[in-house]
Amino acid sequence: MYIRSNTYVRSAVGASDKFSVAVGLHQGSALSPYLFLIVMDALTSDIQDEVPWYMLFADDIVLVGEDGLEVQSRLDRWQEKLESVGLKISRAKTVYLFCDFGVLSSFKLNCLNGVMLPVCSDFRYLGSVIQNNANIDRDVRHRISAGWMKWRQVSGTICEPRKPLKVAM
Repeated sequence: MYIRSNTYVRSAVGASDKFSVAVGLHQGSALSPYLFLIVMDALTSDIQDEVPWYMLFADDIVLVGEDGLEVQSRLDRWQEKLESVGLKISRAKTVYLFCDFGVLSSFKLNCLNGVMLPVCSDFRYLGSVIQNNANIDRDVRHRISAGWMKWRQVSGTICEPRKPLKVAM
């Protein structure tokens, strides 16, 4: 994605030496994920299905299917297409989630390059949690804890008794 690209890390104690970026997106850049999505959308336009059967967000791809064979077929198509343009799917970061919602389906374990993919019990995507057992308790707990965290961040300011009412509200 980047040719002869260098970057550095800036922190409170100073800046690091420059180093080259050979793989991945520039971290901290608001433009890099958008540009990457434009390129990915153009490269994969011939294999894309309708939402929710596939979704792209930054450098993450979500493939959805009604059974294991369908997901494996989509994964194989994406892998073949990405490798034909010099990109690859990370075997270390790729996982799959099987949701058994009481409907009989032909479940087959999915693999990438002949290696079985690890199974996860829940999947986080854009702030939502999808569980393999159709429950929503982890998603609800996550949203409640996020709300309490935000409350703790502002409660010191808005609950201060010496603050004028105009400033607090």
